[in-house]
Amino acid sequence: MRNQVKTIAFDADDTLWVNEPYFREAENQFCALLEDYLPQHSVLKELFKTEMDNLHLYGYGIKGFMLSMIETIGRVSNHTAPITLVNEAIALGQEMLQKPLELLPGVHETLSELKDKYRLVVATKGDLLDQERKLKKSGLEHYFHHIEIMSDKQTADYRKLLKHLDCKAENFLMLGNSIKSDVLPVLELGAYAAHIPYHITWIHEQHDINIEHEQFIELKSIDAILQHLD
Repeated sequence: MRNQVKTIAFDADDTLWVNEPYFREAENQFCALLEDYLPQHSVLKELFKTEMDNLHLYGYGIKGFMLSMIETIGRVSNHTAPITLVNEAIALGQEMLQKPLELLPGVHETLSELKDKYRLVVATKGDLLDQERKLKKSGLEHYFHHIEIMSDKQTADYRKLLKHLDCKAENFLMLGNSIKSDVLPVLELGAYAAHIPYHITWIHEQHDINIEHEQFIELKSIDAILQHLD
């Protein structure tokens, strides 16, 4: 692989910086808001159903999450909930949008080591403004040749990215925390993929599969990629 790879792409949320714990915290607070209508575990199921129903409309990110919370309030309460609950759900989302950015261990060191040897790219899903905000807060922008904020991460989306980068699949390596989004579609194209597990994964991204592929690497941390490339 070390002789093949020329472009390395990194997922952002829960690969470069902390993200999913903030969603879990907001979900728990949201479920508590509606405990007069349903048990908290039932509210969580209703919220996830709403998110999945709306994914094709809103895409990924906090703003879509906020709209799904508001819709769930109406359905769970049979449209009897006071407007104060809607305001509290909006406040939860706004708080998420203003969270401080926390880089994961080894990120700066890894990017610094790779910057002058490979073309580095960010390939992440999410809301455009929010991801741009986080990138600016991160102080990582100068490491990257290109930033791609994707509406989804299917095989066709990666194919489009490779075309834009003028990069052959066999020269491309993707690193991320999601088997579903960062690994499987990349391997399908004939590129390399490295999985960096994160201790919390959104249920939509969970994928219980044992991958045996010559172009797949399982890593314990982001800096472990260096031993596979040097």
